[in-house]
Amino acid sequence: MTNSEPTAGPAPSPGPVPDPDRTAGRDWGWTRLDSPIGPLLLAATRDGLVKVVFHAHERTGRRELTRLEQYFGRPPLGETPHLATATAELTAYFSGELRAFTVPLDWSLSGGFNARVLHALADGVPYGSVVGYQDLADRVGEPGAARAVGVAMGSNPLPVVVPCHRVVASDGGIGGFGGGVETKRLLLALEGVLPAPLF
Repeated sequence: MTNSEPTAGPAPSPGPVPDPDRTAGRDWGWTRLDSPIGPLLLAATRDGLVKVVFHAHERTGRRELTRLEQYFGRPPLGETPHLATATAELTAYFSGELRAFTVPLDWSLSGGFNARVLHALADGVPYGSVVGYQDLADRVGEPGAARAVGVAMGSNPLPVVVPCHRVVASDGGIGGFGGGVETKRLLLALEGVLPAPLF
């Protein structure tokens, strides 16, 4: 997320970098999913889906897998429980057949203010709706933190499933997006918020 709302006061701390004590030595696995918005890298632990990476072509995928191996302190396993569920649900979502994800989520790569905002987003902004940065700041009890909400969206380790694409600017603009503005437009069009592109 690069574009966010201005803020009138000091923003809360965006939250810690993932704590190695919460991630080290844990089993994890990954898979790649071809989607209408490009290849996605999905990673999961035994607790749930832990990471979704946009544009996961060879170079990006290798870089993210190296980071995850450092976070978890071990190489990936061949299979982990929640990858099949995540793959099936994302495939159904992109086909227009799923509006709410049920795959368990592992929130260990997020913390502090960022995690509070992402939980509020996941729990309170359903399919086909949008929310402003300021409104989301209000929902977590930090009315001066619209800009920090933008930072939290950019830190989201679980995009699409935790729908940061549904956060838009209050002036009617689409706002920024870690996966690129065109990807955001496609996701909002899929959910019926924006008209589908003509070509």
